[in-house]
Amino acid sequence: MCNEILRIESAELAGPHVLVLRFNDGTTRRVDLLPVLTGPVFQPLRDAAFFSRVTLDPIAGTVVWPNGADFAPEFLRKLAALPGRPRRKKGPNSAAQRPARSASRR
Repeated sequence: MCNEILRIESAELAGPHVLVLRFNDGTTRRVDLLPVLTGPVFQPLRDAAFFSRVTLDPIAGTVVWPNGADFAPEFLRKLAALPGRPRRKKGPNSAAQRPARSASRR
C-alpha cells in the first residue's frame, strides 16, 4: 500500500466548470465542479471566465483560483468517482415501460 500524499500534477480546463485532473498516482479524472460551487468563496467560480483562471499550486498539489478558493485533491478524486444519474438502456419495449400520463395533466 502506498502512503504517498495525493497530489494533482496537471489540470486542464475541459468546459465552463469542468477540469481534467492528473493525479500523482497516474490516474486521470474529469470533474464537473458546478454542482459544488456554493458559498461565498466559491461564488466567483460560477462565472466561467473566472473559473478559467484556475492554476495549479505546486506546494499544496491542488487547483486554486485568484480569490484563494481551492479543493483538496482527495475531494476532487471522490467527486470524480461519484456516479451520475444512471442511464437506462432502452429495450425493445421501452414505450410500454413508460408510466402513463395522468388525465389531469392534459
